[in-house]
Amino acid sequence: MMRPLVVPVQADDGHRFELIGRVPAQPRAQLLWLPALGVSARNYQPFADALAARGISVFLHEWRGNGSSSLRPSREQDWGYREILEQDLPASLAALRLHGNVPLIIGGHSLGGQLACVFGGLHPGVFARFWLVATGTPYWRSFPARRGWTLPLVYRFLPWLAQRQGVLHGRRLGFGGTEARGVIRDWARVGLNNHYAAVGVQADLEGGMRRLRGHADAVVLADDWLAPPGSMQGLLSKLPQVTSTLSIVPADTLGTQADHFAWMKAPEAVVKALFHSFE
Repeated sequence: MMRPLVVPVQADDGHRFELIGRVPAQPRAQLLWLPALGVSARNYQPFADALAARGISVFLHEWRGNGSSSLRPSREQDWGYREILEQDLPASLAALRLHGNVPLIIGGHSLGGQLACVFGGLHPGVFARFWLVATGTPYWRSFPARRGWTLPLVYRFLPWLAQRQGVLHGRRLGFGGTEARGVIRDWARVGLNNHYAAVGVQADLEGGMRRLRGHADAVVLADDWLAPPGSMQGLLSKLPQVTSTLSIVPADTLGTQADHFAWMKAPEAVVKALFHSFE
């Protein structure tokens, strides 16, 4: 038996959103899952169902500004990594802890995987494992040469465009959704200098990741140009005390395109790769 849940959450600054939960009868662990940029939590329900069938309680976090979030980015409403790391994710973690007392896993897709590692570094000893899918540092040098050479231009242009428009209209560009300019600013800075930091955050985010311990299961999709193996390896290198396994999943194993998003509707091969060292 698997129990679906919708858990109302409120951050300390008043931001409201919902966690979508999938809880098996006898959970072996709990996973806090962070979506990709611009992707609502509900899109990961097939993934959550597949994990719950293997005994993992899954709680799908909602990004500020997406889906069930009470906020939408605008010229007047802006935020960056600080609000995500210091307001929203602690509220989700507190809500998750009310629904079981088993080992905790944190993970995510794309930007979610990056911030899962950063948040783990802010809360050492809380998470035993890190599940990372189609993610990695956006640092331009971690990408194949020709594509990597173009990325510094992208990382300068998109924050400028977001500042000019008040938000980044990502869907028009094929990148994310309607995004707060502060999020784009913080993301682009990492892409340029490979150093995780955020406006208004005093903590040493890079140092926190270096001190993390545990195990990371990392999954790269073979044809994913947005998160190639070098990008994932660059992110894992920031966790020197975390042991890791890296799986590259091709299209024939996945049963669909091995790109950045198709796996979400056919998640079984990704789930199997995540469980490779868990069981």
